[in-house]
Amino acid sequence: LDEVGPAASTCPASMASVHRVSNNSPLEGPCGVTVKDVPAGDFIVAYAAHLKRTGKVELPNWSDLVKTSKAKELAPYDPDWYYVRAAAIARRVYLRGNVGVGAMRKIYGGKQRRGTVKERFSLSGGSIPRHIFAQLEKMKILEKSDSQKGGRRITETGQRDLDSIAGQIKSADN
Repeated sequence: LDEVGPAASTCPASMASVHRVSNNSPLEGPCGVTVKDVPAGDFIVAYAAHLKRTGKVELPNWSDLVKTSKAKELAPYDPDWYYVRAAAIARRVYLRGNVGVGAMRKIYGGKQRRGTVKERFSLSGGSIPRHIFAQLEKMKILEKSDSQKGGRRITETGQRDLDSIAGQIKSADN
């Protein structure tokens, strides 16, 4: 038997043309690199840089003034925080699916300090994820879900784009 080199595809010919739609598809594995195969921090930084480089995401004019939650005292220090948040939201929708504004408010919420009174959990603001969802829908990365619960899900082109970024990260590590 001939040994297969690293440049050769390990994907069977019958599976190479099949397009994977579900995140839980049995076709995952040696056929390609998905977002699940790379560290979250590396992917979010790379995809945020991609969003900024393409210029398709419009920054809202309030992005330099807004706090991300009522529990926060200041706006984010990073000038590219909006791209980072958009990349994190896109990754979260890729992994979970059917995620809406309410779920994002819970995910990005945190402990609110109330002085001498005991702290409690506080939701984040809803306008940031709502605006990011609208931007990602305009780019055809996300679409509204058809399920009873609502929310957003990743499109086929969005999944392809996110997987290609993950593949670039994986190939850079090797």
